[in-house]
Amino acid sequence: MLSSIAYILLFGMFLGTVFQKLKLPKLLGMIIAGMLIGPYLLNLLDDSILNISSQIRQIALIIILTRAGLTLDLNDLKKVGRPAILMCFVPACFEIIGMILIAPKLLGISLLEAAILGSVIAAVSPAVVVPKMIQLIDSKLGTNKAIPQMILAGASVDDVFVIVLFSAFTNLAKGQTVSIMNFASVPISIFTGILFGYLTGVVVNVFLNKTKLNPIQSFMFVLSISFMLMQVQTWIEAYIPFSGLLSIMAMGLAINKVNLVRAKSLNAIYNKSWEIAQIFLFVLVGASVNLPFALKAGPIGILVIVLVMGIRMMGVFVCLLKTPLKED
Repeated sequence: MLSSIAYILLFGMFLGTVFQKLKLPKLLGMIIAGMLIGPYLLNLLDDSILNISSQIRQIALIIILTRAGLTLDLNDLKKVGRPAILMCFVPACFEIIGMILIAPKLLGISLLEAAILGSVIAAVSPAVVVPKMIQLIDSKLGTNKAIPQMILAGASVDDVFVIVLFSAFTNLAKGQTVSIMNFASVPISIFTGILFGYLTGVVVNVFLNKTKLNPIQSFMFVLSISFMLMQVQTWIEAYIPFSGLLSIMAMGLAINKVNLVRAKSLNAIYNKSWEIAQIFLFVLVGASVNLPFALKAGPIGILVIVLVMGIRMMGVFVCLLKTPLKED
């Protein structure tokens, strides 16, 4: 396993830096690094690390979502309003509908299979979107109109919405029934996740005020609570819909709201942690790509993705109608 960790860090850092020098996203270089050293090409990674790949990726995702919460200002979110709410589900719906219209003709699959494929394609990756939006917030780009905050919030909730649709479509494919409660779980999980996470953040602030932990100890404590919030989802989701990822963001948001100085201190440590975590996240994502199988889709598969992305862009346009956002 130690050699695999070394390969992940070395290849990830090297190709990430190369792509950054070429003015390309360094995460793309990290993903390609994972594809190179993964089981479908050079096969340099030990099975022991591939078996826990999903858990490692989840840790990296928890780190960036906590950092997102620590960066967000509740007043900025209030300013965004209607477009942010629409961004949570309208673009995904457009993309899924586009897939249902296009894929059966070009790929020769059924409408239900196209719906399942559309729900996979429509899922926005917080690990990709959130770091870029945080970078824009830090650079003060678009923040006067709360553009990165709007995209950040929409991308985070989008996942919850699309996962529910994916589950509904796969249940239909298995011959199971889908009830109205399947779709009602979307707003419930959003509400419970945000409420519980925010209250947790308030309690965390009180605890840190009383214990006077140093910044590193505070970071470890908040990170541990984030892990527990994900575990809460596992414990109660059979009884009450609950989004652990949204609760983690809400906890960071509460810390920012109650104690801005502490939020900035924690954010600085999370920023450094993300430098390492992103390498593991994107390299392991690349390692999971079955390149020979993906190449079988050929140009038709790429065409389908491009077309439905264009339809998704139409959905984004609809979300932004009658807003002060315009092309400059």
